Amino acid sequence: MQIASVGTAFPPHKYSQSEIAEALTVRWEGKMEEPRLIKRFFANCGVDTRYLVYPLDVYPTLKGFGQTNTAWIDAAVTLAQAAIANALDPLGLTAADISAIFFASVTGIASPTIDARLINLLPFPTHVKRTPIFGLGCVAGAAGIARASDYVKAFPDQIALLLSVELCSLTWQDDDQSIANLISCGLFGDGAAAVVIAGDNAVIPNLPQPGPRVIATQSTFYRDTETVMGWDIGDMGFRIVLSPEVPKVVEKNLLDDATRFLEANNVTIDGIGSWIFHSGGPKVLEAMQSTLNLPEDALALSWKSLREVGNLSAASVLCVLEENLAKHRGAPGTYSILAAMGPGFCSELVLLQW
Repeated sequence: MQIASVGTAFPPHKYSQSEIAEALTVRWEGKMEEPRLIKRFFANCGVDTRYLVYPLDVYPTLKGFGQTNTAWIDAAVTLAQAAIANALDPLGLTAADISAIFFASVTGIASPTIDARLINLLPFPTHVKRTPIFGLGCVAGAAGIARASDYVKAFPDQIALLLSVELCSLTWQDDDQSIANLISCGLFGDGAAAVVIAGDNAVIPNLPQPGPRVIATQSTFYRDTETVMGWDIGDMGFRIVLSPEVPKVVEKNLLDDATRFLEANNVTIDGIGSWIFHSGGPKVLEAMQSTLNLPEDALALSWKSLREVGNLSAASVLCVLEENLAKHRGAPGTYSILAAMGPGFCSELVLLQW
């Protein structure tokens, strides 16, 4: 099983962190006793720029969950097509070559799901297998790779596509000036990513370099942590649940999880050449780095992704993976760990070998 390619796509509207902070300060005028908190929180998010699916002046015109979710569906379908093309075209593949689609998102809902709508627009096979994934949040990028690799392990002559579209800006809540919502509005961005996962016997017309092989995966659920992260979904849509306990959960569990996982596969932490981590935010990345006792630059690509596009929920770790494939490939035989954590609270570890 190998990761043959990753393609990303971003909306056309790119803003600096200060521009977004200023727009929300104006938008929330009169709703906060201390408006300067917006700029203060935004400055500490580790984000320089973000892509948004709409111009900043459009968001106040979106009223209620129904209108916002319809906007999510329309934009998700458009952005997904671009990400799919960017993943398939370089390999000489088309949607007709895909046997299974795994679609991950946590910023909108649709039935038929986005993957179904794409089948009506692109030449996917009539018998393509669909697995929509909702609710896993930030962990879904890593979990999606794990589930897709399970599929092609069972069907080694087939190719699976993991697709994630996250339009986090459409979850901003005008009537929630809590610290959690301030952090969310300052941290999350919009984007999409598609990953091609090929079975051992799959035919890929144009594969300049073999991708990393998926050696093993591990899912871990931490009991009684459901209030750490997620959504409260109500009349106005998705209201963020984001506890300051997230870094503590990382610190408490990640080292033991990673050690046991690697030992089961006869690898040590020192034997990992690169770490492909979800860009969860400064405190999460710092907790991951310190807990595993990693070198200072070990998560440089995750920090870079956070600065340039923000936290893209499920799509973030896929963006970091794309950068690894394009510019930081491991030497043949070396190992990487791809990892993310998300609502549940839970984690997903994927052992890759180049």
